[in-house]
Amino acid sequence: MSNSEKHDRMANAIRFLAIDAVEKANSGHPGLPMGCADIATVLFTKYLKFDPQNPHWPDRDRFILSAGHGSMLLYALLYLTGYDDITIDEIKNFRQLGSKTAGHPEYGHVAGIETTTGPLGQGVANSVGFALGERIMNAAFGDDLVDHYTYVIAGDGCLMEGISQEAISLAGHLKLNKLVLFWDNNSISIDGAISLADSTDQLARFAASGWSTISCDGHDSDAIAKAIEFAHNSDRPTLIAAKTTIGFGAPTKAGTKGAHGSPLGKDEIAGTRKALGWDYQPFEIPSDILDAWRLAGLNSSKKRTEWEKRLASADADLRTEFLRRMNGELPGGFDAAIADYKKKLVADKPKVATRKSSEMALEVINGVVPETIGGSADLTGSNNTKTTQTKEIAAGNYGNRYVHYGIREHGMAAAMNGLTLHGGVIPYGGTFMCFSDYCRPAMRLASLMGIRTIFVMTHDSIGLGEDGPTHQPVEHLAALRAIPNHFVFRPADATEAAECWQIALESRDTPSTLALTRQNLPALRTEYVEENLCRHGAYELATAGDEAQVAIFATGSEVEIAMAARAMLQARGVATRVVSVPCFELFEQQSEDYKTAMLGKAPVKVAIEAGIRQGWDPLIGTDGIFIGMHGFGASGTIEQLYKHFGITAEATVEAVVAKLDSKTA
Repeated sequence: MSNSEKHDRMANAIRFLAIDAVEKANSGHPGLPMGCADIATVLFTKYLKFDPQNPHWPDRDRFILSAGHGSMLLYALLYLTGYDDITIDEIKNFRQLGSKTAGHPEYGHVAGIETTTGPLGQGVANSVGFALGERIMNAAFGDDLVDHYTYVIAGDGCLMEGISQEAISLAGHLKLNKLVLFWDNNSISIDGAISLADSTDQLARFAASGWSTISCDGHDSDAIAKAIEFAHNSDRPTLIAAKTTIGFGAPTKAGTKGAHGSPLGKDEIAGTRKALGWDYQPFEIPSDILDAWRLAGLNSSKKRTEWEKRLASADADLRTEFLRRMNGELPGGFDAAIADYKKKLVADKPKVATRKSSEMALEVINGVVPETIGGSADLTGSNNTKTTQTKEIAAGNYGNRYVHYGIREHGMAAAMNGLTLHGGVIPYGGTFMCFSDYCRPAMRLASLMGIRTIFVMTHDSIGLGEDGPTHQPVEHLAALRAIPNHFVFRPADATEAAECWQIALESRDTPSTLALTRQNLPALRTEYVEENLCRHGAYELATAGDEAQVAIFATGSEVEIAMAARAMLQARGVATRVVSVPCFELFEQQSEDYKTAMLGKAPVKVAIEAGIRQGWDPLIGTDGIFIGMHGFGASGTIEQLYKHFGITAEATVEAVVAKLDSKTA
């Protein structure tokens, strides 16, 4: 059997596993695996650095299937190369409840899946983070420990999504030359020909964004190999425009939308088997072809063993630090640094905006946690995300710790996910809270994957002032709190900000958002407490003295208002307690006894937050008083706006007195 024949049969093994799995599930996308099988075969057998028996080793190449609907391409590759997680039974159970072979690749379900993809374009943007993470870690630890590629397969849909332009322009600007993107150029989408909706010259577009570009026949193994070699010799990221036929080999559906997102059908499959000379039963892979694939997996593992020798011979301190960072562990002095900083805050009692409190905390954190990588979407001075330790990362200078993402909020959020997933770094990045809307798809995926990406959202309410309702978040806190497995922190002062940062950095399986003010806030925590009180999600900041008649719950900038209202009510003889609620999600995780005690039995419950009411009723009840927003904001000074919208201590007291009077009438 010639090399060409062997390649064809190995590629056909991918095709027919995909065909058979989609047919059995009666659901899925056979067209992409059939069209990209030749690309994947060349990449995995000749170039990709991986080890199925040690799938998480740090210096492996990363392979990202951005076009996640073609998931059977990836599952077939993992089975064929010998990953233990994917058996032939898992292939047969494609898209079934409880199966590892989900409809789209899901990070954490199976070794070999580097990121969750499906929402088109996310994988492209993730890959920029992966490639940047490789360069950052290479600058810190050298070629012997970090020297690998990031490969991506993306389709027309990925490239039509706006996030792709944000991503590729950033990658080109940073000259991430170890990033190689295969464009599955098959000219077909769900609706039909790409020409129905798009006529972009993708090679010109990528070239204009600072990429090297090359075209090849996506079914010619030699041409694919030459294109990869070209990419390996480029000083820029590379687009390989591989011309493919969707549903390659199907007698009537190849090259049509009929092969895209539904099973081929019994007759078409029979015709495909005949056309490609595949005379085997469904899910049957001939032993010589399976052996060839498994050998490819074994051969690649040699690079892992060579790397382990280099790791073992590295300087002991360097090796220890590398492994600590790749394991996601925080350095030993972290907790002590936070404790010392909290003591300083109690002594200094700073009156600063929580965006400034965040910067102050980061100045401490970045001094003891060298793996933090900061950034902002062109709002560095407003987000306060840059500290003295974080100089700018630039093309060819990856040893620094700050990324200027430009006005690319969506691309930033997805690239940060890629940085997190690469390992060895902890990214945080900032924009205005209102623009979390631009970041939300990536924030949701961070939550779905359960990864430690930290989103810094400043200008968190009408308190930002004159920029007006286009920039004033109203519904955003509720919207972000609605995402499962996502911590939304809204600290009330500098001590809470430090505690929230501590929790965010310790939360390896949950992403965090810090909602931070533009306006200055007083120090409310004036006594040092060793315990991180924010870890409870809600805690009593001020007691009632006697049995509480009123309980006021508040977050962020409105805790100051709650404390002022309490003082006024106490002066009237109304026993009032104040509960700070920096994180709904953490409060919900507390024991029932703790939650019951914290909610208390006060007959009047009040919530104060410069956002909408949604999400507050579990704390204050449907008959509780809500002091907050009931619509969009307005342009004006902060003093005017809080009074205009009735978010004041005086308005709170008035509402409480009226409620108490109604209860005694």
